[in-house]
Amino acid sequence: MAFRRGRGIARVMVRGAVGLAALLALLALGTMAEIALYSRRSSDGPADAAIVLGAAVYTDRPSPVFAERIRHAVNLYKAGRVQKLVMTGGLAQGDKLTEAAAARDWSVEHGVKPDAILLEEASRTTQENLAFAKPILERNGVRRVLIVSDPLHMRRAMAIAHRLGIEAEPSPTPTSRYVGWRSRTGFLAAEAYYLTRCRATGHC
Repeated sequence: MAFRRGRGIARVMVRGAVGLAALLALLALGTMAEIALYSRRSSDGPADAAIVLGAAVYTDRPSPVFAERIRHAVNLYKAGRVQKLVMTGGLAQGDKLTEAAAARDWSVEHGVKPDAILLEEASRTTQENLAFAKPILERNGVRRVLIVSDPLHMRRAMAIAHRLGIEAEPSPTPTSRYVGWRSRTGFLAAEAYYLTRCRATGHC
């Protein structure tokens, strides 16, 4: 009798574990679908400024992913959709320039006036990009912003902006370097994890 009872408990535990795994998988797929759908939202302003979220720098030049973001922001500026560009991102080991400074130099080379660029050079994460940029916005009278990043990054970035009380609209890059199946799926899965953690713990 005790043996049968033990087997019954084991079956219940296995079924519960399988059910939990299935539920978590469904939640993950739902979050990934949400991120993918949100990536299609886009605004071209007008706004006071565009915030360019930081990405890797190769010594002193923006990486291809970062250059896509900067290029989109510069195009918004040249079209008169924003008046200022807020470049974000600190100094990574081995680099000569902060992400923000590299973005500034690229923008100036492509026709943006230096006094139209604001720098946030201390951040290392998306959360910090926006949190550290907020007082810069306030000091410069910037109220409404467009957030510029990769399309699949946009859902989490906007969630962070809203948590911080930043009046923002998404303005993802029209093209993405994450085009291969593996790179796109990997980025999407990572964003689903970070967004879920953000909602559960507030750590974004």
